[in-house]
Amino acid sequence: MAIRVACIALILAGPALAQEGDAPGWLSETILSPNGNIATTATPQDITVMPIGAVQLDAVGLLTPVQTGLPADLWAQSSSATLSNLFRAQPYEGLPAIQLMTAMLALAEVNPPLDATPESTLFLARLDLLLERGAIDPARALMERAGPTTPQVFRRWFDVSLLAGQPDRACAAMRANPDIAPSFPARIFCLARGGDWSAAALTLGTGEALGFIPVEEGDLIARFLDPELFEGEPPLPPETAPTPLYYEMRAAIGERQGAATLPLAFSQSDLAPTAGWRAQLDAAERLGRSGAITPDQWQMIYTSRVPSASGGVWDRVDALQGFDVAMLARDPEAVARLLPVAWSAMQEARLEVPFAEVYAGRLMRLPLTDEAAALARRVALLSENYERIAQLNVPQSDEERFLFAIARGLPPETVPRGAVPRMVANAFAGVDLPERYQRIVQEERIGEALLRAALVLSSGDGDMDDMGDALQLLRHLGLESTARRAALQLMILERA
Repeated sequence: MAIRVACIALILAGPALAQEGDAPGWLSETILSPNGNIATTATPQDITVMPIGAVQLDAVGLLTPVQTGLPADLWAQSSSATLSNLFRAQPYEGLPAIQLMTAMLALAEVNPPLDATPESTLFLARLDLLLERGAIDPARALMERAGPTTPQVFRRWFDVSLLAGQPDRACAAMRANPDIAPSFPARIFCLARGGDWSAAALTLGTGEALGFIPVEEGDLIARFLDPELFEGEPPLPPETAPTPLYYEMRAAIGERQGAATLPLAFSQSDLAPTAGWRAQLDAAERLGRSGAITPDQWQMIYTSRVPSASGGVWDRVDALQGFDVAMLARDPEAVARLLPVAWSAMQEARLEVPFAEVYAGRLMRLPLTDEAAALARRVALLSENYERIAQLNVPQSDEERFLFAIARGLPPETVPRGAVPRMVANAFAGVDLPERYQRIVQEERIGEALLRAALVLSSGDGDMDDMGDALQLLRHLGLESTARRAALQLMILERA
């Protein structure tokens, strides 16, 4: 009887939480929203009311202004809607320096926009940028700093906890939060995780009878609750767009679905040892490109075992491992021979920057000569020590002289042929505010200006005038390191 009452209460609680229009489509329907589609008044809402002492989510961040170097009034006069749209428009892959900057903006602790509301649309957009890139650890830390108590935030936190391999923690938080009404699948999942299998089975039957659980989802839940009943049955067909809850239940019954074709956040679960090395490699490459894992994490997975096949990722692993052994042995001849092979493999996978971060320092300490030394310097310019490399080495060509000038923030004396070098040279000729950004900066919409510049630079193959102005804006606003690294990446990675 108690379970029936609980089920009826769930039904009366209201319709499923409406999917926010711009939220990631892969989020689970884990909770119900009381009166979610019912208006409480016909009067236009002119005044925003918040409880005294309530956390204003748009102000929550992990990085202080001292850590980021950004002003506390970064959003100032910009509207929440405009900023949210700009965050959601950022690509999940792009120029690494710009990826790093937009992630910093998403994690920045600054004053909320003047028109911030309790719905916290900007906070959700910042979260979703991280989730779409597969950066679930900082996203979870941001939600836990805020407190995942509102339905929209809890929904994301629950799914991230599942993908991070912490389903019991997610269920415990759901049980402890009286304001969160779980949907039928989430309730069944958590009842089963808590050992109450009979209540879970009864809830499944009630949900199916009332039409709250589709047939396909019911089949999966039934197997999750009692896999022995389905011994000898063929596995369920792959789901093209699973939610994290669906994905976790499939994994629990031994029908783990590969994440290579799923949104990036799912790739985090493929980093687990139970996923198999090939799945780990695919996940490490995807997450390495998006900046969701550190270069050391990527390199550790790449070198953890000996490849037993060839072609594709296996050839890249073989090339990297051969080079890594030569580096460990500090063998200049072997490094000189294997560096071009490893570099070509990294270019194929678009993992040049993680490669540079791992190996640049040691490369520059080896006595390399001629072409190997030139390639080593080129690789090192993609690392965080780019400026030191330019200060301690003598350029050996006009192109290298140009790159060293950019790395030091100086206007280059000679400019190689090509549209990208000309654009970069113009951007480093001065730090004046470009005309196209003057109004937006004067109106104290600095964060908005940075997000617009990020969109221009992310792909690395946009209009040259637009990209030049975006680089100049970064320099004018004091993001000199971001501007230099972006310019060096535009030159060396040849994304245009």
